[in-house]
Amino acid sequence: MIWPRPPAPKPLKATPYLKPLSGIRAIVWSIYGTLLRIDGGRLQHLHPQPLRMQIALEKTIEEFNMWHSMSREPGAPWEYMLQQYKRVLDGERVKPSKRRGDLREVDSIMIWGKLIDRLIRNEYEYDVDTYGQLGDFAEKVAYFFHASLQGVAATDHAVETLRQVAAGGMRQGLLDDGQSFTTEQLLRALRQQAPVRSLGEFMTASATAISTAIGVRKPSPSLFTAGFAPLLRQGMEPNNILYISHRLEDDLAAARKSGVKTALYAADAGSCHVEPAQLRDPDMKPDRLLTDIRQIREILDI
Repeated sequence: MIWPRPPAPKPLKATPYLKPLSGIRAIVWSIYGTLLRIDGGRLQHLHPQPLRMQIALEKTIEEFNMWHSMSREPGAPWEYMLQQYKRVLDGERVKPSKRRGDLREVDSIMIWGKLIDRLIRNEYEYDVDTYGQLGDFAEKVAYFFHASLQGVAATDHAVETLRQVAAGGMRQGLLDDGQSFTTEQLLRALRQQAPVRSLGEFMTASATAISTAIGVRKPSPSLFTAGFAPLLRQGMEPNNILYISHRLEDDLAAARKSGVKTALYAADAGSCHVEPAQLRDPDMKPDRLLTDIRQIREILDI
């Protein structure tokens, strides 16, 4: 199986601002586009490049032997699956969030669970002993589909940096738009860079907020509340927390409303889309700017 690779980073014309920040006791990292390289800087449900969707769907249909239970309509199997996929995706996207100001997240397992259920009603069978019940199977299919759609790789020096931050006495957490497989995907990518037993080597287990687990995506206030609350319950103040992401307008700017410090990771023009005026806007301007993940050590003075 040939998996896609993320594109090589395209350097940005950006000047780091690395003046040490006092009082920081915890770092919260965004994942996709920050700790993980991925095209466009975020996980996609529907890729803007049709060929990417075609290849990912063709691989998924073949890997899980779905074609025999699909309706025989004119056109290639992936085209029929894409129609079904879009219908379910659109149906999930229009559902309202529970709180005003929040944006509902779409769970890829839910999408594939519905698609697989339709196939089962058309006499589709899979090996339950190997793949588990429908929910477990849908999660495996969702992960396979996304891995076929967008390749990921750990950001250069990610493991080295995470270990040094942890050794400096800092707590670390994760906050991002993602799926149930996101933390495992991060761990697998980090292991390609260096031996890592578990994310527990660096991360505080309770300080992880993934959008599908919370039910909302960035810039929803509820997601940031969920991400920072475990650290606040440990006796920290918001200004003891530094949140790092490559996304400014719908991420760092929203996070700073919680009172946390923010740092923009501007290392790849393909994922970090920032206008100079935004960096001067007092409501959006991050506290610090990194062009290399290792520069966090200068900001923390460790």
